[in-house]
Amino acid sequence: MNQSALIVFNVIQLLAGIPLALATLYIFIFAFAGLFYKQPRYPQNPLLRKIAVLIPGYKEDEVIVEVAQEGLLQDYPKECYDVVIIADSFKPETISALKALPVKVIEVKFDKSTKSKALNKAMEQLPAGYEIAVVLDADNVMAPDFLRKVNAAFEQGCDALQGHRKAKNMDTSLAVLDAISEEINNHIFRKGHRVLGLSSAIIGSGMAFRYSFFKEIMSTVTAIGGFDKEIELKMLRDGHKIVYLDDAAVFDEKVQKAEVFSNQRRRWLSAQLIYFRRDFFTALKALITKGNIDYFDKAIQFIQPPRILLLGMVILFGSCFIFLNLLIFNNLFFAAFWGILMTGCVVSFICSIPGAFYNMQTVKAAISLPKGMLLMLGSLLKIKGANKQFIHTQHTAGKQNIK
Repeated sequence: MNQSALIVFNVIQLLAGIPLALATLYIFIFAFAGLFYKQPRYPQNPLLRKIAVLIPGYKEDEVIVEVAQEGLLQDYPKECYDVVIIADSFKPETISALKALPVKVIEVKFDKSTKSKALNKAMEQLPAGYEIAVVLDADNVMAPDFLRKVNAAFEQGCDALQGHRKAKNMDTSLAVLDAISEEINNHIFRKGHRVLGLSSAIIGSGMAFRYSFFKEIMSTVTAIGGFDKEIELKMLRDGHKIVYLDDAAVFDEKVQKAEVFSNQRRRWLSAQLIYFRRDFFTALKALITKGNIDYFDKAIQFIQPPRILLLGMVILFGSCFIFLNLLIFNNLFFAAFWGILMTGCVVSFICSIPGAFYNMQTVKAAISLPKGMLLMLGSLLKIKGANKQFIHTQHTAGKQNIK
């Protein structure tokens, strides 16, 4: 290879490698930090606060009655919490079944349904007196001690917290990969961030807020999709911390079909891109003028490539460039660069996956990893317009793998 062609080849390597290296360094730092996470101890005999468990659902007739029944089984005084089902476009028989239970049912209907509209409408109708708002998805099942642990955490004066969302079902390879992805994010964006003094990311469900604070901030939310991203940015911009309760579990249905996986990721990626564009320069200014690392870090998170796609790109590009560099006897720096990058990326994932997932079920699911990468890439290429419409994820799973 002549000198000019070699220079072009090396420039291409750097253009591909530097963004991947920065993204890998980001997750490596927090993946390593997450290994040192220790769950804060709960105060003994905390004040019992009145909790509203808000469960918005859109056409969730298949799962909502079971979820409502499960919500009533908390190890927390019955008079101190209400399960509130926010029913958007439910069947009449589902509404009747819900009203037969000791839960509050608030029926809503909108020309364009969104979770933020449903939550705001419900809080307009609920009576005063609640001190904590817990937000769940229509498929979520709380561990029996979830509310007790949430209540104890608020004794320490926090405004918001994220519980540990776990897989409810792992009955398909795609569901297993989705469950692993959730745990990787828990490790990096919640455990790792808290160890380094930053706020935990919130996920949209399994989260809790001081009620008056949540009602006030939700009244300003206009998001069609990604309402949790909007309130998270508003909180971090104003200096509020978000804590993480690793041992307060909420079980969440993992996707079982490729179409659902693609639609869900398309919605998430679209929201992230929108908020990155909207908040990056504001967050940079806040970092420079006020030292607001939390807000800037959140803006940076939104431009991070999806973890499964990052892993795929690093392995594919790294393998190809190492082979080509050795083939043409190029400067060893480049082969070493890609080798270190691949190692750092893989180690980050190994650090972030809980030991319980190192089993044959995961090995079998790993066969579907290339499919998951392609689905994520397809979602990334089709995000245009996803923020302008409500994309509904239909839930069907019961309590299959709750432990």
